[in-house]
Amino acid sequence: MIDDAIRVLAGDCTVIAEDADRKEYRGRVTTIVKPDNTVLVHDIDGYQPVAWITRADSLSSNRRGDFTLVAKKDTQTLRIAAHEQDGFAHYPTSAAGTPVGACPDCDGALVRSNGVHCVRCGDRYGVPADATIRDGQGDCDCGLPRMRVERGLAFDVCLDRACESLDAAVSRAFDRQWACPESECDGDLRILRRGGLIAGCEHYPDCDTGFAVPAGVVDGECGCGLPTFETARGTRCLDTSCDRALDGVLEAESAADD
Repeated sequence: MIDDAIRVLAGDCTVIAEDADRKEYRGRVTTIVKPDNTVLVHDIDGYQPVAWITRADSLSSNRRGDFTLVAKKDTQTLRIAAHEQDGFAHYPTSAAGTPVGACPDCDGALVRSNGVHCVRCGDRYGVPADATIRDGQGDCDCGLPRMRVERGLAFDVCLDRACESLDAAVSRAFDRQWACPESECDGDLRILRRGGLIAGCEHYPDCDTGFAVPAGVVDGECGCGLPTFETARGTRCLDTSCDRALDGVLEAESAADD
């Protein structure tokens, strides 16, 4: 579904804005009411509204005769009363984003903004923030674009998790590949989703060791025995609290020189 509708009210109006003081305006203005109850009152002059209230706690309106609208937030009150109504309309709206392809269900535009969604039918797909959408580089069999995501390796998967799961791909590559670093635990690290992807000990809850799988590719072994990852911020251990990642890199380089 499309997110909601933007309401547009136009006419000869009195606008009263009350907070620490009281300001009153009159003119032919256009009022925009966004789905989050943000109210913007625009006149002919400039780009800034003559009055506004952001994400009102309450909003009421009355369309009997000429419209009235009252928005309140904390100590702010915005009142709009039309003496002569020029127009009242609802327009479907969605978040705007970068185009990344076409929706296979309705041929609407797919855009990326806090995930990927279709501006026509509203279908949504969760996308990791670091993912690269591969528009025009070989769509999935379902018709959706594919994305490249680095989680230990560079994975090329469908936007739709139900079609092709990133979690399953990471699990196939790394499930039980690393031993739990706790000295008194003989468990392996499993790939699990707990909000995000983690490598967590198979003996949970007896052993609660777990690490978030970072955005990056495995490039060696840390001095603590866990893998190191090459990330956008440099090399780091799977364990963010570990300070031996550099030791592991130096040891690997030394071995390569022998």
